[in-house]
Amino acid sequence: MRYEKLPAQLYINNRQKLIQQLAPKSIVLICSNDIMPTNADGSMGFKQNSDLLYLSGLDQEETILLLYPDAPEDHLKEIAFVRETSELISIWEGHKFTKEEAQGISGIKNIQWTQQFESILQTLIYTAENIYLVDNEHIRNSSTVETQNARFTKSLQAKYPTHSYKRLAPITNTIRMKKEMDEIKAMQKAIDITESAFRRVLKFTQPGVTEYEIEAEFIHEFIRLKGDGFAYTPIIASGANACVLHYIENKEVCQDGDVILLDVGAAYGNYNADMTRTIPVSGKFSPRQKQVYLAVHDVLNFASQLMRPSIYWVDYQKEVERYMEGKLIDLGLFSRADVEKQDKNAPLFKKYFMHGVAHHLGLDVHDVWDKYKPFEAGMVLTCEPGIYIREEGLGIRLENNLLITSTGTDNLMKHIPIEWDEIESIMQSKI
Repeated sequence: MRYEKLPAQLYINNRQKLIQQLAPKSIVLICSNDIMPTNADGSMGFKQNSDLLYLSGLDQEETILLLYPDAPEDHLKEIAFVRETSELISIWEGHKFTKEEAQGISGIKNIQWTQQFESILQTLIYTAENIYLVDNEHIRNSSTVETQNARFTKSLQAKYPTHSYKRLAPITNTIRMKKEMDEIKAMQKAIDITESAFRRVLKFTQPGVTEYEIEAEFIHEFIRLKGDGFAYTPIIASGANACVLHYIENKEVCQDGDVILLDVGAAYGNYNADMTRTIPVSGKFSPRQKQVYLAVHDVLNFASQLMRPSIYWVDYQKEVERYMEGKLIDLGLFSRADVEKQDKNAPLFKKYFMHGVAHHLGLDVHDVWDKYKPFEAGMVLTCEPGIYIREEGLGIRLENNLLITSTGTDNLMKHIPIEWDEIESIMQSKI
């Protein structure tokens, strides 16, 4: 791994937050994610289970975490199982964790090889009453792939059918929403890497470059600065492509007179940045582009000031939508009279602003959350209003990452250019 390891104390503290909410005589079990196949003997890059990372920091395949606060012996309260290496594995795949390394990363004293898991579990499980297991409980989850943890759940329930099985997600999804300072530092590092790449792109972009060339400029800087790569598939959308919310083909030539919507972010240490900026291909906005840009920027400022502790996401979204409606009227896209006559179940603003304005950010880009819990200090969310005018082939979105504080928010991206005149100045300098 290229990134600097986060301190083991972070994972020790995270485990304590979890343990405080467990029922008595409970075992927590979490497996690492699979290495997913492609074709022939190919495989995708490994992506660790986020709950396992959050509780242990162990970023390696074939890892299992066992927590049993009421274990009959102290050394059995926390156990991490990691893959035992060999000379053959070392030659073909490279270094794997030693027990000492896994202990140093996680703060877990009892490290065992993964093949010892079954025998150790069997000695403990009959002294427990409850087993907490993970599933990918996320409001946006639509995957049909059976995960390692799903297979693990089936095998445990078949082998130990009389235990009480409980969901871990309601606990982890709640405690993960509030970030510790070390997590915020990792996210800030991802954001700083993103800033450097964006400044590089501002100087690179001109009429005639392709969207994929801009993508290449981003990934060059991300890797050069020890990032993990893109936090998510990048959106480099010029012209009318910016009106496609999840445009990821990134294949067109950028034309003079168009703008480019850049929705990109670096990952660092498994934590993510999520930035959107919209820039003119030529280095100068047209009057209409500037008009729409300023409207989106105004909504961004309003939404950023509105985000604070005790506000609920549902109410927050409605307030931003009401403010956006006024901006769309100012842009001449519909009138106040049209709003008075609109179908309340299909409001007019939805044609031009059809997505949520904020989501949680952390180990996952769309991090775990509960939309029915209020914002609290320590949460990190995106703020990303946009206006998409398909009939004009114009889409503009702006996005910052905000840390909620006791009094409001701290914009973690305040150093990344966003004012229209600063963007024009940097693009035109080419120095």
